[in-house]
Amino acid sequence: MARAHPLNVLATLDRARTQRYHLAAAAIAGTGFLAGAYNLFAIIFAGRLIGRVYYADETATPGQLPPDAAAALNGAAFCGTFLGQLAFGWLGDRIGRRRAYGWALALMAVFSAASGLSFGREPKAVLATLCLFRFWLGVGVGGSYPLSAAVIAEYANKRTRGAFVAGAHAMQGVGILLGCAVALGVCSVVPEADHVWRAILVAGAAPAALGFYLRTKLPETARYTALVARNPKRAADDMSLVLRTRIQEQEVDVSVGRVDDEWGLFSVQFLKRHGLHLLATSSACFLLSVTYYSQNILQKDLLGKHGWVSPSPAASMGAVQEVARLARAQALIALCGATPGYILSVVLIDVLGRRRLQLAGFVVMTVSLLALAISYDHWTSHPAGFFALYNVTFFFANAGPNATTFVAPAELFPARLRCTCHGVAMAAGKAGAVLGTFGFLSKGADSKYVSGIGARNELFVLAGTNFLGMLMSLFVPETRGASLEVLSKEVVYESIDMFMDSNGE
Repeated sequence: MARAHPLNVLATLDRARTQRYHLAAAAIAGTGFLAGAYNLFAIIFAGRLIGRVYYADETATPGQLPPDAAAALNGAAFCGTFLGQLAFGWLGDRIGRRRAYGWALALMAVFSAASGLSFGREPKAVLATLCLFRFWLGVGVGGSYPLSAAVIAEYANKRTRGAFVAGAHAMQGVGILLGCAVALGVCSVVPEADHVWRAILVAGAAPAALGFYLRTKLPETARYTALVARNPKRAADDMSLVLRTRIQEQEVDVSVGRVDDEWGLFSVQFLKRHGLHLLATSSACFLLSVTYYSQNILQKDLLGKHGWVSPSPAASMGAVQEVARLARAQALIALCGATPGYILSVVLIDVLGRRRLQLAGFVVMTVSLLALAISYDHWTSHPAGFFALYNVTFFFANAGPNATTFVAPAELFPARLRCTCHGVAMAAGKAGAVLGTFGFLSKGADSKYVSGIGARNELFVLAGTNFLGMLMSLFVPETRGASLEVLSKEVVYESIDMFMDSNGE
């Protein structure tokens, strides 16, 4: 074993009671998620209006973009997010979480505003500039995933770490509701459809700018400073200011033995220690996202059956009215399924543990989707039951794997590779999102798409992906209540009892 040296600051963070700086870190990380969710979600409303304004003469169904235009608009953000998760994950391990996170938030703020200012003499030119801005917006949004996860995980104590990381992730639900509220507000005061979609997109710059400002209020995380930058004295000084107490040797006299930490991501040592962890977390993210982002095939039936969105919007309502009704419908879905699920994940993740919660979520999603698929004809003629099963599926997605697949990668890997590995897992999820968004489109979604396998068979496929997600979850170790350094095998504590809290946890 290598030389022993004190890392009291890490022990102090693990044992610290929940206090103001925990809430500040959660607010900073959560604001980035809120901004990202808002900006990715707002394109639903913008796309409707862009179709009305710029493509009224080019499609038989006004109110919808042509398939190639819609694919370009969604694909630009997905590609940017995928790249951002990988690039900013790597960057966060090189220059620090705080600095890289600032760059990601700045990208979000600038290109959110730019998206609303998209220009061109022809519809294709407007769409091209919007796609360009959405790509770079996606890069910033993607960067917020690994960086915000690392920031809150490295600041939190080990007892409530899961709740704080899941709480930051749950701000996605707030971002979706904020998007609906802004859309409703803008539609009520702005009569011109071309101005409405621009105002909705520009508004996304505000939460990103707020997050950029808030992140100046906290120093770099102690774990990055001590373990990656190798400056434990600076880490102790920073945390003394944050904790408002002096971290002294006699407070926590813990010696740790450093293990060999020179190996990188593409090494035999990493493969032996964390290869299965990275495979399992990435696979679970991928499989969950296939289901999560394919919900458009369910929403089409759900919204149509309830009459919230007319199948012929141009004939029955104006463009602004259609978006207002769509915003109300999306808000109801979020309030009934997504938001309660997010809240439950925060409450249960440190009680049941990550692994158990993830397994339960995948099991319920599998059963719910099978129930929808087996009796599909019955449910489509009974919209109330369809609505209930639909919300059960995505309630448990948000209460379980949607939260845990975000939390676990932030805990399992060494500090010097934490953001990189988290970015890889999230990028795998984004690849699943692309498959879920575009892989199930058929004539049922738009007459210009080739004939698909049918909604019922698609539901069977989605049930199968969730079953595979359940199997992959078996290979994700439980991380509840353990120090990050123990989980990542980054250091070996010689006085492990000093890391136990007063309750013996």
